[in-house]
Formats: sequence, structure tokens, C-alpha cells
Amino acid sequence: MALSGIQIYKMLPQTNCKECGFPTCRAFAMKLAAKQVELGTCPYVSEASKKQLAESAAPPIRLVTLKAGTEVKAGNEVCLFRHEKTFYNKTGIFIRVNASDPELAKKVAAADAYKVNYVGMDFTVDGFALVGDADMAAAVKTVRGATKRPLILIGDTNALQAGLSACGGETPMLYAADASNADALADLAKGKASLAVKADSLDALADLTQKIQAKGVEDMALDLGAKNMSEWLTRSTQVRRLALKNFRALGYPVIAFPCDAKDEAVAAAQAISKYAGFIVLSEFKPELLYPLLVLRENIYTDPQKPIQVTPGIYEINQPKPESPVLVTTNFSITYFAVANEVEGSGQPAWLVVTDAEGMSVLTAWAAGKFDAERIAKAIKGFDVASKVSKKRVILPGHVAVLSGELEAELPDWEIRVGPREAVDLPAFMKQALN
Repeated sequence: MALSGIQIYKMLPQTNCKECGFPTCRAFAMKLAAKQVELGTCPYVSEASKKQLAESAAPPIRLVTLKAGTEVKAGNEVCLFRHEKTFYNKTGIFIRVNASDPELAKKVAAADAYKVNYVGMDFTVDGFALVGDADMAAAVKTVRGATKRPLILIGDTNALQAGLSACGGETPMLYAADASNADALADLAKGKASLAVKADSLDALADLTQKIQAKGVEDMALDLGAKNMSEWLTRSTQVRRLALKNFRALGYPVIAFPCDAKDEAVAAAQAISKYAGFIVLSEFKPELLYPLLVLRENIYTDPQKPIQVTPGIYEINQPKPESPVLVTTNFSITYFAVANEVEGSGQPAWLVVTDAEGMSVLTAWAAGKFDAERIAKAIKGFDVASKVSKKRVILPGHVAVLSGELEAELPDWEIRVGPREAVDLPAFMKQALN
């Protein structure tokens, strides 16, 4: 039974040290009871209390990890909506491949090699869902010749046994246990793999997970058995709500198969947005994969910690000493908007990225994180003067108001005001700076 905030408070050291980030131990206890913090945040809780608080401290959704040359983790989530805290483990995106496909190795290799850069981050597929029967063991070896990414094995009991044997020391997922084969697959997965569990209703699913857990299998994923997107959305939301209320029988990541939907792209987007821990796509299609990866990144980025680039001075198009110096903030999207426009123009430039705590230009200026003092400090700190012969700084047009203050901070520099939008930089640099 989950403990209340007051019960948890009585087991804490009650020193109000604030090292957990909360003003009092009582406040921390209330957050712990609500599954919004982890027990390890308290540095002084006793070992005896840790044991008693184990259930209350455990995340409501179990962490499930698929391991091979890389890892895919799902679970450990503690909230229903991202603004309440954040989402942690990104939805694992798997590509379905057929064990009997004569081009299996070629298709796996093509998907494995896929990598696209988005605001400084490299996106790739997470793994492969291998569907097979008697030839599963040979197919696993073929796949392993082309990729080291984790696997979901899909087939009957004999096929899964053969595939698991070929996986060596890896930790794949076996799909799927239902009322007819739960005992056999639980015995097969115990200590070797995680197990997907499938039923037609949430009541039946809860009964099945408890039965499988009693046989010693802790790592499971839930196939909700929904017949359409509407039903899947309803069940996925119900499962998350029940898990957050400490209903342990459904406290596992969800696996979804948008590959079986009429509109795969929409179904996949829904699954990523609404709590799926793993999704399986029908095939490797870059035009589908890229927007899903971007969507996933946006959802699983901590809203309190914007995507940032490292502050510093960046060279674009091999700048020379007479090339201009542009200034921007370290918000990734802002940085890449400026850098890509300048790079595409072919114009050489130095780009000084200031530390604005990951905010865009206007937001940072309004918050006092992008002002003349900070810009001047960055230019001096990165020793920009030693790299240029013509001291010329281009301010973003949105903060033209800073030009006078920056002249006072950098009396030896010429301060110019650039365009408001990055897309106008190439024309500005060509006309105004040459």
C-alpha cells in the first residue's frame, strides 16, 4: 500500500536541510507521495527508512531496458502531463523486418545507417522488431551482421525460443504473452528478456501481468489490445492514470503498433504523444521517421531546460580577420537558424554565442539574460579581438536598443544593427558589409 505524505514525513530525518531542493522535509514528503521526486534526492534518509519507503519511492511505471550494442529504456515516468515535471525516457522507435525477407540484411543495414542532425543532435532509429517463425535464429544472426541495436522478437513460442538463444547475452523483448501462452513465455523470458503482454481488456491485462510477475518476470510491456486509435488513446490514458495512482498491475510501459493502423503516421504520432514506451513502424521510411523523431524530441525535452549549444566563438565558411562578427544567444534553434543562413550564403563570419540560459534573443533580452554587458563579456572572454583585424559587431535587429550601451562597453568596436530575422542575413551581409 502506498504511504501518505505524513507517513513518509515521519520516516525522514526532519532536518529541513533544503539540500533536496525543497524548503522543508514535509514538502519533500508530499512530493514523494505524489511520485514527483525520487527518494535518492534526500541525502540523509536512513537505510531503514529506505527499505520501508521502497514502494513509495519506486516510480509508478517500471523501467524496462532492452540491451544489445546500445540500450533503449522506457518507463520510470512520474507524471501525466509534461508541465507537471518532465518526461524522461523517450519512446523507442523500432522498424519491423521479416525474418524470411531475402533482403533482410540490406534493409536492416539501410535503417541502421540512418542518421539526421537536428539542432545539433543526431537522430537514429532505436532498434528492430523481427517477425519470424522457424528461421528466427538464423534471422537474428543475419540482423546482427548489420546492426547492434536492440531487438523485439515477434513469433510463436518456438520461434521466440530460437531467437532468444541466438541473442547471446542481449536483453531483447519477446512478443507477446497472452492467456494461451503466458506460462511458457514467462518461463522463457525469466532472467533473459522483457516480455510484452497482450489482452483484450485492461482487467484481463492486469490479471495477466500479476500472473506473469508471480512466475518471476518483472520487466513487461503492455499491448493494450485496442481495435482503433480512439480505443488505444482511451486505454493508454487510463493505464497511465491508474499507474500514477499506484495500481502496480498496470505500472509498465506501453508498446504500440502504428504499423497496423490505416494511417501509420497519425497513429505513430499519437502513440509518441500519449505515453507509448515502444512503437513499431511497418518499414524504414525516412520521410515518416524524421518528423516522428523531431516530435519525440520536442515532447521529451525538459521544458525548463531548453536545448542549448555551448557558448563560444564559431567559425562559419572559414572566416578571415576582416570578416564580420555576429552575435546571438545559445538557444539551439536560434543558433542553427543564424548559422545555417550564413553558411548557405557562402559569406564568411565569426559567430559569437553568448550564454543566455538557452533562451531566444527576444526572450533573453526581456529576461535580462542578453544585454550589452553580457555581450561585451562574451566578446572579451572569447578573445574575439585577437582573431579579427576589423572590429565590427553585428547585433540582432530585435535588440537594436542595445547598440548604444554596447558602444559604451566596447568603445574600440564598430557596432552595427543587423536584420530582425536570420533569413535576411545573407542579403544584409552582402550589401552592407562588403
